Amino acid sequence: MMTKSSNPAGHDSIKRKAMIWFALVFCTLMLGAYQLNQGAKIQSDILAMLPEIHEEALTQVALERVESQLADRVYIALQASSETQAINSAQLLLTLLRTDKSLFTNVKSGDIDSVRALNQFYFPHRFSLLTANQQTLLENKQLARLEANALAQLYNAFGYANSELISQDPLLLYPDTLKAMAPAQKVKVAQGILVSTAHNDLGQSYYSAIVMAKGVGSAFNPQSQQQQIDKLTESIAVVRAQLPTDVELKVLKAGALFHASAATLQAKKEVSSLGLASLIGVIALVWWAFRSMMPLLIASLTIATSLLFAVVATLSLFGELHLLTLVFGTSLIGIAIDFSFHFYCERLEQADRSASAAVTKVFPAATLALITTVLAYSAIGMTPFPGMQQVAIFCAAGLIGAYATLVLAYPFIANSRLPHRPLPLRLAQQYLDKIAALSQLGNTLWWRTGLLGIALVTALGLSQLQTDDDIRNLQQSPDDVVSQEAQLRLLLSGGTDNQFILVRAPNAQALLQQLEAIKPTLNKLTQDGVIGNAINLANYLPSQTTQATNYRLQGEIYHNIDRILAKMGLAPELANDLRQQYQQAAALTITPEAFFNSPAGQLFSPLWLPASNQERDFGAIVLLGGISNIDTLQQAFATTPSVQLVDKVADISHVMAKYRSLTLWLLLLSLLIAWGIFSMRFGVRLALYVTAVPATSALLTLGLLGLFGSGLTLFHALALILVFGIGVDYSLFFAEAKQGRAVMMAVFMSACSTLLAFGLLALSQTPAIHYFGLTLLLGIGCTFLLSPFVHNFIRTHK
Repeated sequence: MMTKSSNPAGHDSIKRKAMIWFALVFCTLMLGAYQLNQGAKIQSDILAMLPEIHEEALTQVALERVESQLADRVYIALQASSETQAINSAQLLLTLLRTDKSLFTNVKSGDIDSVRALNQFYFPHRFSLLTANQQTLLENKQLARLEANALAQLYNAFGYANSELISQDPLLLYPDTLKAMAPAQKVKVAQGILVSTAHNDLGQSYYSAIVMAKGVGSAFNPQSQQQQIDKLTESIAVVRAQLPTDVELKVLKAGALFHASAATLQAKKEVSSLGLASLIGVIALVWWAFRSMMPLLIASLTIATSLLFAVVATLSLFGELHLLTLVFGTSLIGIAIDFSFHFYCERLEQADRSASAAVTKVFPAATLALITTVLAYSAIGMTPFPGMQQVAIFCAAGLIGAYATLVLAYPFIANSRLPHRPLPLRLAQQYLDKIAALSQLGNTLWWRTGLLGIALVTALGLSQLQTDDDIRNLQQSPDDVVSQEAQLRLLLSGGTDNQFILVRAPNAQALLQQLEAIKPTLNKLTQDGVIGNAINLANYLPSQTTQATNYRLQGEIYHNIDRILAKMGLAPELANDLRQQYQQAAALTITPEAFFNSPAGQLFSPLWLPASNQERDFGAIVLLGGISNIDTLQQAFATTPSVQLVDKVADISHVMAKYRSLTLWLLLLSLLIAWGIFSMRFGVRLALYVTAVPATSALLTLGLLGLFGSGLTLFHALALILVFGIGVDYSLFFAEAKQGRAVMMAVFMSACSTLLAFGLLALSQTPAIHYFGLTLLLGIGCTFLLSPFVHNFIRTHK
């Protein structure tokens, strides 16, 4: 071993490398501080991980409109046994939430002003408005039925007839047309509050007062998310405090805010617990192997540098860091430390070897391993998933940081001697000897039977492997959040779903006629329970053709107005005034421009998509709620080209299926490229063995997933690429090794740390992370068992 004094030039070179490493770390720290100062943030929205769906112009505008209407809305139901208590609680909650407009806007419940605005707008147009039933009766000359209904209302103490209305609408047609505009609801408006009445299992009534609000800022932004949750919690506590102590107030909450909050808490919990457990496991493993604090310190330094490079590179390229990237990134601890394991196992093999010589020894395999693993991560980065691109950059940059620490810093900081530890190396050699003995049995019957059994099990698993690309399975909220949302949806007749219908036509009137044409289908779907409700503009804005027909049909009334007034017992002098009102309304029609510019129509204006420079067609959105069978809904409009069911969830799921398939092809391509690169260094035959290890591991993993009943997703496929990258690392070090026990010990430690990290990920409550971790748990386990055979092949054929 050369001393510092005997080789001053070498010592100067080591110091220069250490200074370069220190400068890199310092610059990275400064860049990270700058990124944080510029507003780099933590992102928790799982949808931010998903690819963008490029739709045609009109569909894209419709998606943006619907998302802007539904995004960041919260719904609160206050349930009490007394309607008065429920209403008072809701009114107080409205007041409390309105005090801070920086957190919530558009805080409301039942909107009496909107009802008044509708009445003021439509009443002058009453001669052009009819319900479907009224149209049928007038077409069939059944005035007597309409007269009987009007008389029933006239003498009903709870009817809506009054002298002013009767003098302008003698058959009381207008109230029914106004009621028919809104979809059937289970709620009523009382004192400006939406109230729903239901019964419990004991038959007792309880009342639910509903409050709605729109959060300021994204529900997936952790900062605004926490502020909104705190405000709601504080306000609900104040509402509870103002009630008598014997009154029980149940609160139901729904909205993306509560799903996002649960996801954020879960991710933070997993980042801290999984990362800490992985780190403790690695420390225990290093201490067992080397019985020295220095390898622990060097390993910790390697991990810290790796994470620093990973975080700063991700923030610099994306401006944010997804929480799921951090969860995935905990696995980096198990991968980045591999360099430290191989370095110290080489030091343990020859105690008199200097740190610089040990780095030189592992340098070729470490370099090839870095290249192939970064290529594997690059394959992940080629997918259009922003979250997976982050994972690729995070892990690739982290590995580069670990590699730089090995090459530049280890010769200077890791030169201390290690305690004599023959046991780990002896155990590693014994394991290799058993592998060699096992390989010599290759021609025996039981060996062939065993291989055939493994092949059959793998084939059986592959035959049972199913795909599952439904994005809704990527993240599962806690049962309490899902249950509350389901109960609130029931109160609101299904609420509003993300899927909607887009209707298009070349002009405004053709569009209104198309909306009217689909009304019977929507009504049938509602009656059959396929949907809970539908908000169709045709209910509020009839076409000019329909208005003209309604006006003509009502002529039957005013041509017989004298007889009708007499039968109703009304003053005959009303006849002339009514005929005059009818005639004056001939030129008075509802136009889209007038409707959407009125207070009554402003609420519905987001559903109207006029033609633009990008899209020549007009479009209209039909909002849907309580969808129970998406396939039946799709089939109902499959033969109508101008009607499109827009289902972003299905579109993203389709893209996930496409890129799952693409990722598996990328895996095959990566194997072929790696085989080509290794052939130039090791020859065709050994390169084939090196790449056969991860290839076989991938097949075994897929087979086991099939046997376990785990549906194959994009995240399984992405994890298989990492199985390839890590498997190639193990095989490369065995291929480069002259004596295999140091490599065997390092591979064992590496596999243990990686299995620990990814095994913990498999316990994650977030399905995407669970799939990723489970695949790597199985894949790395198979790779560890197979990779020593590469060393045995070298001993046999060289």
